[in-house]
Amino acid sequence: MFVDEIHRFNKAQQDAFLPHVESGLITLIGATTENPSFEVITPLLSRTRVLVLHQLTKDEIILVLKRALKVLKQTKRVSPKALDYLAELSDGDARVALGNLELALSFGEKVTPEVVKAAAQRRFPGYDKKGDSHCDVISAFIWSLRGSDSVAAAYYLARMIDAGEDPKFIARRMVIFASEDIGLAGNGALSLAVATFEAVERVGFPEATYNLFHCAIALARSQKSREITDLMYGAFALAHKYPNSPVPLHLRNAATKFMKDLGYAKDYKWQAGFKHDKGFLPEEIKDVL
Repeated sequence: MFVDEIHRFNKAQQDAFLPHVESGLITLIGATTENPSFEVITPLLSRTRVLVLHQLTKDEIILVLKRALKVLKQTKRVSPKALDYLAELSDGDARVALGNLELALSFGEKVTPEVVKAAAQRRFPGYDKKGDSHCDVISAFIWSLRGSDSVAAAYYLARMIDAGEDPKFIARRMVIFASEDIGLAGNGALSLAVATFEAVERVGFPEATYNLFHCAIALARSQKSREITDLMYGAFALAHKYPNSPVPLHLRNAATKFMKDLGYAKDYKWQAGFKHDKGFLPEEIKDVL
């Protein structure tokens, strides 16, 4: 049984395949353009073999086109340069190449690169704002910022904008990046990222494109520091391990005389930079650090 776009089946529908796959009644072949680990239920995945189909190379696309022309007996109508251009426009998708070829053949007697260009119009990016492409490109964008490669960051940013990505999503990710990967190495980064988000909201596209590129290139060129991130995760680890450690008495506010008599705020001085002799952490945590 061949099921095209199997990710469109919900969990209950996919469950219905399980007993028949196990019994051997059917050999299930499912095709999907989505990530199967997200869209296909685990029990079904464990009973099947996942094969990843990659984009065709340019030479493979040309071979497919030549075979199609041979079947159609139209080989002489298409110039080698036109075939090359058709393959380039396809982005490794034979269906796109064959569709453009069919349209180009209907335009006139001789198919040239100019005819192909007129038939295919512009090449639209294969970008799903909720799928793998969305995740892959934003990941490459953030990692390029982290690696201080402003050219790569600008390239991935342009791809997202060109594909119609929500500019506020891009701006939000840069706000996060400013604290996560730059932090104390450049305290102005967060202000710039927040200002960019506000600019995107107030200005809108296409003019806000300047703001996004301004911020992305600045973040890429900034010094990087993971100190904030490391301290944050370290603090959460301590809080999870010692969630109920009592706050030391000398750090508790003495709101009444009775509390003061108990030792609340003992020896604490209200002055800038004051460091108490007993420190600021609960006793049981100081012993493990």
